[in-house]
Amino acid sequence: MKLSHKELRKKFFQFWKARDHKEVPPIPLVPQNDPTTLFTGSGMQQLVPNLLGAPHPLGTRVFNIQPCFRSQDIDEVGDNRHTTFFEMMGNWSFGDYFKKEQLTWFWQFLTKELKFNENLLYVTVFAGDKKNSLPADLESRKIWKDLGVAKNHIYEYGPEKNWWSRAGVPDNMPPGEPGGPDSEVFFEFTQIAHDKKFGDHCHPNCDCGRFMEIGNSVFMQYKKTDKGFEELPKKNVDFGGGLERIIAAKSNDPDIFRSDLYLPIVEALEKISNKPYRENSVKKMMRVIADHLKAATLLIKTGVFPSNKERGYFLRRLLRRITIKLLKLKGSLIKVEDLDMVVDSIVEMYKGIYF
Repeated sequence: MKLSHKELRKKFFQFWKARDHKEVPPIPLVPQNDPTTLFTGSGMQQLVPNLLGAPHPLGTRVFNIQPCFRSQDIDEVGDNRHTTFFEMMGNWSFGDYFKKEQLTWFWQFLTKELKFNENLLYVTVFAGDKKNSLPADLESRKIWKDLGVAKNHIYEYGPEKNWWSRAGVPDNMPPGEPGGPDSEVFFEFTQIAHDKKFGDHCHPNCDCGRFMEIGNSVFMQYKKTDKGFEELPKKNVDFGGGLERIIAAKSNDPDIFRSDLYLPIVEALEKISNKPYRENSVKKMMRVIADHLKAATLLIKTGVFPSNKERGYFLRRLLRRITIKLLKLKGSLIKVEDLDMVVDSIVEMYKGIYF
């Protein structure tokens, strides 16, 4: 059954409000008073001080849906799941609840609220890091097992896959940096056959496309010191789940560009070019154009304009790629009314949300 993005937003808001969470207003794509980054690239970006111990005015339980732009992903766009613009659904606990509540609640959201087929969900947990004397996350494994997740649907990975800190793996963390294990949930698209060029056996973190990550619960449990790692006195939860990916998984369709967050754009491009999206020769081009036009529209709304440096450079790069792809797709010069049609579909899609 198809799930619209507006229905998913409503369910997400109602779910966390019922569990005493307050909505944190999302910040703009261009973060204010943050010279460390050009764009907002994650839901937790504005909450770093709170995850490091500063009190939040809304309390210890918060949630939101944060629009994000990741310029580093620009060359990945064109497959069925990567975009530069995306929305991150998040919830956070600042020294309040921890692993049991978080994993239980997210599982309930997926299986009770969204009615996912449990047989198509897989989870991963931290396998430990002997080099840094960090134990395996047996607590999360037990919680998943108690929730009814089958043993063969629980996978363990090392710090490269199931550890989070701002600096990356434990070896890269400076003294004083917090971090901890994470636990991810994946959806299995059984219609996609495993490609053995990625290994003899498929698994959640396989790159063949059969699995898609739809949520990641980070447990900020440790602080690195000069002597190793010690437990934090207050432990935090930082959850993020891709809105676009959850919709794709719920629809059992691995192509996020067939969801209602992209389909109106794709249909406008089909009309402009008189070519069907289903053709492999045009599919990648339409995906790039759809993502870049959405990202460019929302960046311009935020106040970014084309230039030769910083944020303006990335916008200019998006517009240049759009122009080249549209010219190749249509086979002739682009008309202003062509772009108007696509931009109108984006504005209509987010009416009442970002417009």
